[in-house]
Amino acid sequence: MKKSINFFSWFYQNWFTVLCTGLLLFIAFYPKIPLLELIPGYIVRVRLEDFFLTGVLLVFGVLLVKKKVTIQTPITRILIGYVVVGILSMLSALFVVKSVPLDSFVHVEKMFLHFLRRLEYFTLFFLFYNAVKSFRHVRMVLIAAMIMIVGISVYGFGQKYLYWPVYSTMNREFSKGVKLVLTEHARVPSTFGGHYDMSAFIMFLLALTLSLVFLSRSKMEKACLVIVFVMGFWLLILGSSRSSFLAYLLAIGIVVLLIGVYKQSLWWVISRGFVVFSFSMVVMLTLGDLSSRFTQLGIVQQVNNYLAALQKPLAKQPDNSIKVEPITDTDQLPTPAQTSPPSTPTGKPLPGDVYTDIPDLKNVISTEDGKTVIGVIQVPRTYSACTEQYGLSACIRYDTLWPRAINGFLRNPLVGSGPSTLTKAVRNEFTEAESTDNDFLRTLGEVGILGAITFYGPIFIFIWKAVEVLSKKPRGLVAAILIGLIAGTLGMFINALYIDVFAASKVAFMYWAMIGVGFATIRLTYEKKK
Repeated sequence: MKKSINFFSWFYQNWFTVLCTGLLLFIAFYPKIPLLELIPGYIVRVRLEDFFLTGVLLVFGVLLVKKKVTIQTPITRILIGYVVVGILSMLSALFVVKSVPLDSFVHVEKMFLHFLRRLEYFTLFFLFYNAVKSFRHVRMVLIAAMIMIVGISVYGFGQKYLYWPVYSTMNREFSKGVKLVLTEHARVPSTFGGHYDMSAFIMFLLALTLSLVFLSRSKMEKACLVIVFVMGFWLLILGSSRSSFLAYLLAIGIVVLLIGVYKQSLWWVISRGFVVFSFSMVVMLTLGDLSSRFTQLGIVQQVNNYLAALQKPLAKQPDNSIKVEPITDTDQLPTPAQTSPPSTPTGKPLPGDVYTDIPDLKNVISTEDGKTVIGVIQVPRTYSACTEQYGLSACIRYDTLWPRAINGFLRNPLVGSGPSTLTKAVRNEFTEAESTDNDFLRTLGEVGILGAITFYGPIFIFIWKAVEVLSKKPRGLVAAILIGLIAGTLGMFINALYIDVFAASKVAFMYWAMIGVGFATIRLTYEKKK
């Protein structure tokens, strides 16, 4: 009876923190299964997490009226600035650069929905800034973060080896909630809509986990954190995202460097850095397809060509008397690794990151009995020279997405061409999704220089405040959190060069929640000193 009373007493004092933490866990674990679509044919749909978040925000609004929570934070003003710039950008898109047609409500609705989605991500910052009122609450959120790593790693294992369902948002049909299973060369997305956002999510939390590993004083706690770190790193490898792995290397390097400065030990930096980087590289080279994806960049091939050129004068000429006999015994057939790569109908090999030659679809307009008939036919898919050399993933960015974002920025450098205006080729085209695969170019293209300043400004304010606290040598838990968040943020910047990481819903929700925890930790540190 007494235990029940103590539990209800604890829950009464911490219910809002529990509610916000439960929301974050739900966002991480619940797959991207849509409930309804606000715009027909648009890939961004309403999901259960949106209703959960709306409910929590209503509770937050009630607490705000009762003055039990606040929206006054170190970055509130600059976030309001981003809202103002966004509104100006949308007005510019409608009346100045006219990138959004006024005569089509669906285009206006899509632009507004896209901007509203960005603002939705920011709400997690205010929720967690107010939810964390003590260092016990900080620990509660950290435990939830470790549970997230374990949970999505276990689910990723099930997808890879046990055919657990995959819910993807990689195209319009999949985003309807179609249950899929992974094929041989498919990359593990876990509970996320794609492997890119899953890898970015894991990378950020791995930086925080490693910082906690190094600064934890409890051996039991340290051992548990190591297990969590290894599980998360294994999932990162299965995600096979090159940008996230490079971001991970940068993040753990910053973690080791900053903790070395905190401990004032160069030997600590060298010894721990060697162990972590050696482990990371050995696992990357021996497990999964990530190492082969790096070879598609052409660097390894160029080195091999150079070495082959050096050895060519020393090579022996083949003996022309040797005859090649046809293979008649099926046991002597070459293994799959020895067979030639798959090719297109023209005979050219497929790009390195394309495993099946899927034909393209082309609309055909014809006239039958005086009626116009629109049909769809299959035509051979063609690939650019860039794609054949560097792969489809890279050259979609180089050939199309990045140039369009730059053009959007040049239309109005101050406030951009407006949200959701970068992927369409012509003004009246309705695009089913928005993607630039470079968050910096996307921000500049959509909301211009002013939008970039007000969007990334709060992040730099956090880094500045965190470094200021770290310079005063705070307690180990505070140092671990701030170092992990700084490193993870800089890793996110590397990821943002190749994917729209700050626009990926699960990643963005988690990131702004943890930034809220970071600012709350800074606030608690100053309050304790006072």
